[in-house]
Amino acid sequence: MKPVRAKQAKMKKLIFIRHGKAEDQVADISDFERSLTLRGKSQSGLMAKLLRSHEKGLGMMITSPAFRAIETALIFGKEFGLSPDVMQISSDLYFNLEPGAYISFFSSRSEDTDTITLFGHNFLISEMAAFFAMDETEVLPKSGILCLTFEVESWSSLKKSSGRTEYFLTPKSHL
Repeated sequence: MKPVRAKQAKMKKLIFIRHGKAEDQVADISDFERSLTLRGKSQSGLMAKLLRSHEKGLGMMITSPAFRAIETALIFGKEFGLSPDVMQISSDLYFNLEPGAYISFFSSRSEDTDTITLFGHNFLISEMAAFFAMDETEVLPKSGILCLTFEVESWSSLKKSSGRTEYFLTPKSHL
């Protein structure tokens, strides 16, 4: 007789990444169009390599439509060998999605993926991470990464304060 294996709980994972250091705001360039600085690009590349030591892939990539967030997502995607066309752009990540809409933002996502990686801005990206984390989280610094895992079968099962922090990576503590 074969031994009965216990059913392993399904896990979902959210990876929150704040965009790298961007150019200062100037009169002739809108906030939406600001680009990463050379330092921002360099730090994002180094943080992408660091993330690669923790993750095999990024799952579904969703980014703010602001140029600096897209640039950051492209740097991480390149490190993981992903084509830019797999990246999804969501204006919700730029135009301040309200806390009451965080759960519904994920509940409509495909169940085919167990990991969603978000690229965005403060304060939204840090507030969203804090909303889902069981423990108290810090504000994500530029190029910072926070990973939360959830013992749920589907994205629609996410709940406030139900994510366990797997790791918190910052340029200051890792580079």
